[in-house]
Formats: sequence, C-alpha cells, structure tokens
Amino acid sequence: MSKIVMTTPLVEMDGDEMTRILWQMIKDELLLPYIDLNTEYYDLGLEHRNETDDQVTIDSANATLKYGVAVKCATITPNAARMDEYKLKKMWKSPNGTIRAMLDGTVFRAPILVKGIDPCVRNWEKPITLARHAYGDVYKNVEIEVPGPGKAELVFTDASGKEVRETIHEFTGAGIIQGMHNTEKSIESFARACLKYACDTKQDIWFATKDTISKKYDHKFKDIFGDIYETEFKDKFNELGIEYFYTLIDDAVARVMKSKGGFIWACKNYDGDVMSDMVSSAFGSLAMMTSVLVSPKGVYEYEAAHGTVQRHYYKHLKGEETSTNSVATIFAWTGALRKRGELDGNKELVEFADKLEKATLATIESGKMTKDLALITSLKDVTVLNSADFIKAIRATFDSI
Repeated sequence: MSKIVMTTPLVEMDGDEMTRILWQMIKDELLLPYIDLNTEYYDLGLEHRNETDDQVTIDSANATLKYGVAVKCATITPNAARMDEYKLKKMWKSPNGTIRAMLDGTVFRAPILVKGIDPCVRNWEKPITLARHAYGDVYKNVEIEVPGPGKAELVFTDASGKEVRETIHEFTGAGIIQGMHNTEKSIESFARACLKYACDTKQDIWFATKDTISKKYDHKFKDIFGDIYETEFKDKFNELGIEYFYTLIDDAVARVMKSKGGFIWACKNYDGDVMSDMVSSAFGSLAMMTSVLVSPKGVYEYEAAHGTVQRHYYKHLKGEETSTNSVATIFAWTGALRKRGELDGNKELVEFADKLEKATLATIESGKMTKDLALITSLKDVTVLNSADFIKAIRATFDSI
C-alpha cells in the first residue's frame, strides 16, 4: 500500500521525558508506516532549549505562523529543582506560554469520551469544552522578592512621560510582589474566538471572571466579552438558539458540577489551566483530553493537555515497565493531520486521522488499555498493557478496520 503524501509540512515540536518516548513510538508504529510524514522539526526538549537560549521555541512559533498547523509534545517548564537537574543557564519560561503569546490564540480543550470510562460527576452526559485565554496574566508576570520594609507602587508612564501611580502595599517586613498585564487586543481576540467557536459548534458558552473583586482587571474582560457579543454575535446566537452566559468564576464552578455538560466554558488563562485539569480528570483521565490553540490568524497548534509524565520517565530510565496513556498525544497528531488535510484539500489525510482516532477508542472499548484507565473503567476483564504494547494494540485495531 502506498503511503499518504503530504503537500505542506506540519510544524513538529518534540518534547521531554516520557511523552518524548511516546512521541517516537507513535510516529514509528502509527504514522510512518502509513504517511510520507512531512514535518519541519523543532526539538523543544529542555536540554536543547537551554543550548539555544530558548531561541528554538521562538523559531517553532514563527514556523507555525508560516505553515499554519503545528503539533507539540509535552515539555518541561523548569523550576528550581530542574535548574540543578539539567544544569540550566536560567529558569526558562514555559514554552507553551511563549508560543501562545506569539500566536495570540485561544486554547480549546475537550474530554475524549469512550465507552466504559464514566465521568466522576454522574450527571455529566456531554463533553464540557474549556476555552482558555492563552496570553498574559500570571504566565507573563514580573515578580519581586521584598527584602524588608518599604513601599511597593504600581507605576504606568505614558508616551508623553505622564505617570500614574498606585500604592500596592506599605511593607513593614519582607514579602513578595507580582505584576500582571493583559492587552485589549488579546482579550478581544479571545472573546471573538470563543464566540465564533460557540457558533461553529452550536453550543452555549459561559464566561466567568472575578469582577466583583478585580473591578478593573477582570471587569475589563467582562466588558469586552459583553460588548463583542452584543455588537457582533447576538443575532447569530439568537438564530442558532444558543446562549451567551456570564457569571462569577466561583458561581461557574458550582453550576458546572450540577450541569449536564454540552457547553463551552471560557476562562482567563490561569482559571482555564486549572479547570481544564479538573474537567479532564473528572471525565476520566488527564491523558483523555484534546487541546488546540486557535489563532485569530487562522493558525492551529495541537498538543496533549498534560505534563511530561516524569515519574514514568524515571522508571523507564531504570529499565522498568511503564503503562503510560498516550491517547492525548495520539489525538494531538490526529488533530494536526486532520487540519493539515482540511487546509490542503487532502481527503486521504483527513480520513486517516478519523480512522486512527476510531481505532484508538475501539482498542480501549475492547478492554485493552493502560493502567490509569483500567483503574476507573466499568468494563470487565480488561487487559492492562504497557506503554509500547498499547500503541501496538492500536495499530492492530487500525489494520483490522
């Protein structure tokens, strides 16, 4: 059988630890035997980011803007322990944060539903899609350790040199300060992306902030969302019979637990980061969630919505067997390949992506799965497979359908 030909490259961003191992397994077993894989490769492993002073991350984002579609492996965001472990020049920022800022996109995350894996929340009947703002806030913050008594001020100097000052706190002892920002342009892009996605998928959309406490910062998000909805989307929403709903983030958390699902929940950057993990875990597993960054420029970056599975990687290095769930990483590849196929008019590539997703879910539903799913499945007499054998089982299913 001849391989599927790709006319335009995907941007491929390799990553770290156990997900890097799975990345190569997926390519070897599930992609390269069937596709003449055409990618522009960037190694975003922490060691290479350190060697290039993180220039490789910037280069990969620019390549994504050029080619329109990227697929990304999970990567390490270093902390103090990683500084020592990898002998880093500095504590490099999150590559996801850098890429999201350059693409100015919105992250949409949704659980991958499979028979036999039932949500922890009994009344959730449909997927809940998290729409996460992908710029600013704590991910682009500036921090200061306060050594002792003194006054902390927030200062803005406009183009003419005029200053606006607000006292943050009069310190009587040591402490910490954090400064955050966002831009109206980015918030507007976020609002339009969310509201358009709701129209495209014909789903209600919730948006939540804490504007009662953050009366300028969070309130600005609320105002921009409301204005864009009223002026650009209200008529379309009414035509489709869908709803835009604003509430406080704490109210949204309470409401979502009693909902049936089937809507989009739009959140600021940090809220979306935390709530997407809660939703994915409650639906079954952090490894059972799709994640795509959608840029207003029409650029797409697909990734797994979980970390690098550090504990399994250390076991792997010792030669011990692991049973790591690769579904989210497989679906990152299928999402990117499908979008590449759609943009290029490559029907074979789209059909391949659809078939691989079907084979992945069918493998689990047949009772063959990784340990994390075996612990929570309602299926009986399941077979727990190690990391490599699970991927091989998916290939066998793919070849049989």
